[in-house]
Amino acid sequence: MNKKRNSPVLNLTLAAMFMAIGLVLPFLTGQIQQIGNMLLPMHIPVLLCGLICGWKYGFAVGFILPFLRYMLFGMPILFPTGISMAFELATYGLVIGLLYYHSRWQCVVALYRSMILTMLAGRAVWGIVQILLLGISGNGFTWQMFMAGAFINAIPGIILQLILIPAIMVALNRTGLVWFVHKTSYLQNVED
Repeated sequence: MNKKRNSPVLNLTLAAMFMAIGLVLPFLTGQIQQIGNMLLPMHIPVLLCGLICGWKYGFAVGFILPFLRYMLFGMPILFPTGISMAFELATYGLVIGLLYYHSRWQCVVALYRSMILTMLAGRAVWGIVQILLLGISGNGFTWQMFMAGAFINAIPGIILQLILIPAIMVALNRTGLVWFVHKTSYLQNVED
């Protein structure tokens, strides 16, 4: 990868790699749902895919990953968890890809700003989908359930993401695989 946009073949290959990581990473939590809910292992590859490959690939990987994981391993349970997770992860891939790409500077500060806004958007979408799905099944979804599921129980995973993803992006920048750039310098390099 260089400062110019990744080729579609490279993006597709990287997206497949992030999909594979998303399938395998939850095994580190021992398939224990409570630990998985705390560490959010499927979020990490989706966020990285949106950052590195762009919003289209991040959206697709995020939406497909929970369904594919359910078909292969029976987890996460499809209704309502898997369905709401698919919309949440798709939102993560979409929003982080768009926000980071359109940032004036593509640097650690822009990365944190994009991540925080993405996490809020994804959790809002998760809450809306949970309300709809649980409303259809006749169950209620309270504000306390939303806060517990979206934020309180997820604090370890949020902290892990806020540390791990920027560290990975900085390491990729140092190796030259992903570049932190200013938009004007990026455009000048693409034109050269």
